[in-house]
Amino acid sequence: MFPPLYAILDPSLAGQPIPQLAESLVQAGVELIQLRDKRNTPRAVLRRAQELAAQFASSGVRLIVNDRPDIAALSGAGGVHVGQLDLPVEAARLLCGTPRWVGVSTHNLDQLRDADRTSADYIAVGPVFPTGTKEHPDPVVGLDFIRAARQMTRKPLVAIGGITVESAADVFRAGADSIAVVRDLLAAPDPARRAREFLAIAENARARSA
Repeated sequence: MFPPLYAILDPSLAGQPIPQLAESLVQAGVELIQLRDKRNTPRAVLRRAQELAAQFASSGVRLIVNDRPDIAALSGAGGVHVGQLDLPVEAARLLCGTPRWVGVSTHNLDQLRDADRTSADYIAVGPVFPTGTKEHPDPVVGLDFIRAARQMTRKPLVAIGGITVESAADVFRAGADSIAVVRDLLAAPDPARRAREFLAIAENARARSA
């Protein structure tokens, strides 16, 4: 079963050191964590990814590196996430190798249709709601986009963009398998507690749909 909470660690938004924050999320039950670091040098990102991969090795938590399949492969991470302007899915997989995951972002139904034809392990859809974590966000797609996407693919759908504990249940009901969260997780006074809240919402949503 695809992990219901996809935590994104962005050092520019984190209120505490990344290793401690990551450990608290793991202890809270998070199984899928992405490192998204667009401000540091590739060497610094590689070093941080290596540290996290080693930290997660005994827990079974999968580390995803944003944008950089080369860093994902070199660091021993569990996968890479690429956007529409990054390397294509198949090229990223060639660099990463199996069994690493390759995920891809989509922002409209044409992109989603194309992503469904690839070997992508999951497809991210969004931004579902307005988000302030990107300098140039794509247009908001809303819950209807998730509903339409659910009808078009059997691949796991990861909803992203402005999702909070108040809106998470609606996102799951619309058909998302997982929710990717940045700000509402990292900016919380207690990120681990917030993670447990998201996981409880996901468990309740899955129980209702069973």
